Amino acid sequence: MAIKDYIRERFFPHLWCPGCGHGIVMNGMLHAIEKLGMSRNEIVMVSGIGCSSRISCYVDFHTLHTIHGRALAFATGVKLGLPELNVIVPMGDGDALAIGGNHFIHAARRNIDITAIVMNNRVYGMTGGQFSPLSGYGTKATTAPYKNIDHDFDIAQLAMAAGASFVARTTAYHVKQMTDIIRKAILHEGFSVVEILTQCPTYFGRKNKLGDAAEMMEWFKDFTTPIGSKAKKENDDLIERGIFVQKEIPEYCEEYDKIIEHAMKGS
Repeated sequence: MAIKDYIRERFFPHLWCPGCGHGIVMNGMLHAIEKLGMSRNEIVMVSGIGCSSRISCYVDFHTLHTIHGRALAFATGVKLGLPELNVIVPMGDGDALAIGGNHFIHAARRNIDITAIVMNNRVYGMTGGQFSPLSGYGTKATTAPYKNIDHDFDIAQLAMAAGASFVARTTAYHVKQMTDIIRKAILHEGFSVVEILTQCPTYFGRKNKLGDAAEMMEWFKDFTTPIGSKAKKENDDLIERGIFVQKEIPEYCEEYDKIIEHAMKGS
């Protein structure tokens, strides 16, 4: 299938601001799915609320556009009911780690075969630019005009600590790496977390004087480095990108099927 076959063209033009990184993420994700040769009927996309969650409206898969923070809960139900399908959950700051934080850590703990794509633009873009759990200490937002004093989560470390069996990070600048990582995440049998640093020039960039979308993407280029690089050893402030964890451990749905089998046998 061609890329255009995965898109609901009737819902375009999209509502994202000029320069938003979410369109880049959608493009990378669709190229990953195209490379896997998947049909639309093999995929379920579940999203919550926010700029990133609009992706489910633009792709022509089985889709659920659910409530804020509960995308992983809905996705868990879908996967348990129809385990043969590939379930992908695009999320933003809130859906993943604010209102949805508890669902995130327990989905990772269970190691259920879901691909969670977390678009980290460090702000609540859809509702006016409030600070989020990913904004970081010292940043500004509409609800933190004198600077934010909350420290941010490290998504990769949190996911690994919670038990996710595939954890990776990339950026909207590194599109080829993004496509490859998403492809590997979908293929992985277990809970896969892909953090993607994305730019929000409208709110986060403007409030924090980071320049336009192109300048924010240049920042991703200059201030990230491959995992274990010499540059990281020389400058600990650089953000590592790549695959942190990829391990094979029992997948939740498969283990649940074993429980059902034992119960049916009365053992």
